[in-house]
Formats: sequence, C-alpha cells, structure tokens
Amino acid sequence: MKPNFEAMSKSELTAYVLENRNDLEAIRILFRTPPGTEVKRYPPMFTPAGEPIERNIQIAEEAIRQKLEELDRKKQGEQNN
Repeated sequence: MKPNFEAMSKSELTAYVLENRNDLEAIRILFRTPPGTEVKRYPPMFTPAGEPIERNIQIAEEAIRQKLEELDRKKQGEQNN
C-alpha cells in the first residue's frame, strides 16, 4: 500500500522519492507546479540534431539575467526594511 503523497510534507515526500526513485507518481507530485504559479515557456536551446540555437540561448540568458536582477532588488528592499 502506497503512502498518501498529498498528505506528506515536502521534506517527507522528498525523502520518500530519494528512497523510491522509480515511483513516478511520487515524483510527479513532488515536482508538480502549484496552482496559480506563473510558468514561462522558452523555445528550445538546441535543434533535434543537437546544434545550439543562438537566438534562443540569448532569450534564455536575458530572462535569467532579468530574474536575478529582480531577486537582487527584492533582497535589497528586504534589507532596507
């Protein structure tokens, strides 16, 4: 009988998945996106043949840069309060 994954805390579920790495149901629950979470999709970084797509890599790099700047501003705001 499987445990109730929905009732487990994140740390309990993580520990379970580490011990039961082939339990796909538990893995899906652990890594699912919570409701209301904004999810951004980006174009693929590589072609099916494995060649890098430079423009898409630039798009991802810029998004990462912007997110880091946003987190830095938020952190600075918290430190100033």
